[in-house]
Amino acid sequence: LVPVDGCGLVDPADVAGRIRPETALVSVMHANNEVGTIQPVAAIGALCRERGVLFHVDAVQTVGSIPVCVNELGCDLLSLSAHKFYGPKGAGALYVRHGTHLAPLVHGGRQESGRRGGTVNVPAVVGMGAAVEKATAVREAEAVRTAALRKQLVDQVLSEVTSAVLTGHPSLRLPNNVHFCFAGVEAEPLLIALDAQGICASAGSACSAGSNEPSHVLLAMGVERDLARGALRLTLGRSTTTEQIAFVASALVENVNDLRRLA
Repeated sequence: LVPVDGCGLVDPADVAGRIRPETALVSVMHANNEVGTIQPVAAIGALCRERGVLFHVDAVQTVGSIPVCVNELGCDLLSLSAHKFYGPKGAGALYVRHGTHLAPLVHGGRQESGRRGGTVNVPAVVGMGAAVEKATAVREAEAVRTAALRKQLVDQVLSEVTSAVLTGHPSLRLPNNVHFCFAGVEAEPLLIALDAQGICASAGSACSAGSNEPSHVLLAMGVERDLARGALRLTLGRSTTTEQIAFVASALVENVNDLRRLA
């Protein structure tokens, strides 16, 4: 594993330092699924190509949110998931650069060019294609709109909640991602209070739902365990409005301050 800095950013020089003669693959998330930090993937791809190492990009968080071009990123493999851009759940895609050899994941039929046997879920694949077309068409405008809404939320929370911390990179981040850490607050009661007001939020990634342990992402970033226990992630979408952001910001400020008084 390659370390990250306090913003969750990978240094390409650290990647270069970890590549050994026997290294077969380098895999990097295009953007982190908790704090939203966008990684310097193109720079990492360039050094992998210089070293003759295959490069995989996990673009699940970025396709539909920011521009993604396999040639500009310099990747040999790129994975994406339809549900992240309003497509059918359970559908995804893997880009494989011509000449990249992959052993079959599931043996049997010749579906997926012999890489994954089994009947293809055609409706989900078609739905994914339609969803990514729409996401691409509105991506630029949505990025501007959601970034403005995010700023509205962040500015109010940071100005009205003492010791609130915006985690992740301040500018190199997904336009629809907000991630805070609140000192003196446990995430679980905060989530319960927000849920009672109809606000959907999480303490980490969906992959770690149900875990009471602080996020390994935050710990890797050097966030203290006690502060990491007060983590909260909010994600904005196409239906998010200015009025909703104002409501969420006020509710968040009120609930964090109430929980601190009860602690």
